[in-house]
Amino acid sequence: MSSLEERDVGVAAAPGSSSAGLGVGAVGAAVEAVAGVAAMQEEVGIRREGPEPDPDEPPKKRVKVPEGESGKLEERLYSVLCCTVCLDLPKASVYQCTNGHLMCAGCFIHLLADSRLKEEQATCPNCRCEISKNLCCRNLAVEKAVSELPTECTFCLKQFPRSSLERHQKEECQDRVTQCKYKRIGCPWQGPFHELPAHESECSHPTKTGTELMGILGEMDQNHHRDMQLYNSIFSLLCYEKIGFTEVQFRPYRTDDFITRLYYETPRFTVLNQTWVLKARVNDSERNPNLSCKRTLSFQLILKSKVNSVLECSFLLLKGPYDDVRIKPVIHHHSFSNDANETDYVPLPISDSVECNKLLAAKNINLRLFIFQVQK
Repeated sequence: MSSLEERDVGVAAAPGSSSAGLGVGAVGAAVEAVAGVAAMQEEVGIRREGPEPDPDEPPKKRVKVPEGESGKLEERLYSVLCCTVCLDLPKASVYQCTNGHLMCAGCFIHLLADSRLKEEQATCPNCRCEISKNLCCRNLAVEKAVSELPTECTFCLKQFPRSSLERHQKEECQDRVTQCKYKRIGCPWQGPFHELPAHESECSHPTKTGTELMGILGEMDQNHHRDMQLYNSIFSLLCYEKIGFTEVQFRPYRTDDFITRLYYETPRFTVLNQTWVLKARVNDSERNPNLSCKRTLSFQLILKSKVNSVLECSFLLLKGPYDDVRIKPVIHHHSFSNDANETDYVPLPISDSVECNKLLAAKNINLRLFIFQVQK
């Protein structure tokens, strides 16, 4: 037994035997291979992890962020080009303050109108620098960039550049809402444009009797009669012997009350050999018109001259030659005397609050006044 163990140990320990040399070399090679693989894995891991990115390195060396993580280019441009007040993309003119902050035309005019009502200097909502029509300018580059951004058609839900969207929705879109051509005789149908031919071929209104159509035509005649009555009244006034007109400039002033109120007044002017003054007020002189979204202007005509007899006149205000405000003409009548030398305040017939803000944002309000003296 001992001789057998000694023989096995001797065979395992014999340095000259070939089997012993092969076993030691295989184990060493295996150990070296394992160590080499571990070293390579460690090195690859270091390379994969890499050093932390340097925030100051040039942009060309940075790894690009996939589109799904940062959003589309159009979505990122929306936040860059949007109005700083309403946070929406401008639809028309774009103004910028002296520091470059953007405002759409509606918000810009609204800020100027608010400052006029509060008797404060208008400021940019972002940087609080002063803004006015003289200090701010339009940004044509932003206007062109916004016009090329895609937007969704409200009817067919397809994407179109903003510059061509209006034409598409009015003329080209097959899903745009349209009305039957027999609407003038009472057809109430409205639907997508591609269904219009099928409806008109089956519409029952063309086959209605004359008696059925008389009621519809009567309503149309009433609306037409009101419009024609206004125009005929103006043409009749133009035939008067004594007609006068002048350009009037409303200038802003403040009342002497503890809480001052904004009002407008024109310098004295002469028409029909008489001296006149026009006054205007905002929202009928309510306490805080700047807190109201709905804004109106009303005016009164005041005769400053002394008259020997009653002076019966018709008058109306129209927009001035250099203004873009929309005013619908309305004729007013008043009999002026020494005891009744002021008319009641009558509304200035502007279309909406947007037009009112345009007038309030201006330095002065320039209109044209016509006065017609009624002959007895």
